[in-house]
Amino acid sequence: MLTVYESGHPIDFTFADLMKYHGPEFPGGVAHGFTVMRHAFSILGDVERREVQVRTAFPGPGGRDAVEMVLRAVTDGRYVVDPELAATERGATLARYVWQFTWRERSVTLQIRDDGLVTDEFIALGAKPGRTDAENARLTVLKQEMTDRLLAREVGAAYEVVE
Repeated sequence: MLTVYESGHPIDFTFADLMKYHGPEFPGGVAHGFTVMRHAFSILGDVERREVQVRTAFPGPGGRDAVEMVLRAVTDGRYVVDPELAATERGATLARYVWQFTWRERSVTLQIRDDGLVTDEFIALGAKPGRTDAENARLTVLKQEMTDRLLAREVGAAYEVVE
């Protein structure tokens, strides 16, 4: 469960809620958005949803849709995909999984932990042009496996704070 506030009223979201908004194509991206927001809000506190600014190096539509549903940040112009935020020193597999959330005077930057949540095979296959049907089927399996790994983690166990 993920809870934010609007004018002081709590609004709860589950991963299933976010998937209904996004659709079935990118469950891993939705899981990243859900997981990273849970962690960020555990640090920032009870955030007012329409006051949170989001910067990320993650360009995926699943993550974007998760943030939009919870924070309305895309619609309100508070969501920025910033390639400069990427942690390129971490390599192609992990570089773009960086998110920064700012609420009022508080800010937290989180990056994916380097412990197998995102695999090299997933990144390579996802970026491959002209995939075969068999490759698309494999990619679907990899997306679901990553989703399952992310959602199985406790708050704070998938992403870590960048100091």
